[in-house]
Amino acid sequence: MNKSKRHIFDQVSDMETQIGELYERLGDLKGELGELLEENHRLAMENHHLRNRLNSSSEEIEDLDYQEHPSKGIPGEGYDNLARLYEEGFHICNLEFGSPRRNEDCIFCLDFLSKTK
Repeated sequence: MNKSKRHIFDQVSDMETQIGELYERLGDLKGELGELLEENHRLAMENHHLRNRLNSSSEEIEDLDYQEHPSKGIPGEGYDNLARLYEEGFHICNLEFGSPRRNEDCIFCLDFLSKTK
C-alpha cells in the first residue's frame, strides 16, 4: 500500500513539473505572439503610408501627363479596373493575369499600364 501511494505522489510531481514546463512554453509563445503582432501593426502602418505616398505620387504624375497630353483624355473604366486590380496585388499582364504579385512590381504589368493610358 505504501508503494502505491508513493507511485501516485511521483505521478503528481511529474505532472506538476510538466505543467510548469508547459506554462513556461506558453509564456514564451505569448511573448513571441506579442512581438509578431507589434511587427504586423508596424508593417500595416508602413504599408498604409507607402500606399498614400504612391497614390499621391501617381496623382501628381497623372496630372502632369494630362497637362502634357490633353488630347489623350481621361482613361476609361476598363483602365481604372485594371489599375485597381494591380494596386490590390494582382497581375494584369498577359503572362500571369489574375495571379497574386507577391508584394513586388511586375515590369510587364507596369508597361501595360503605361501603354493603356
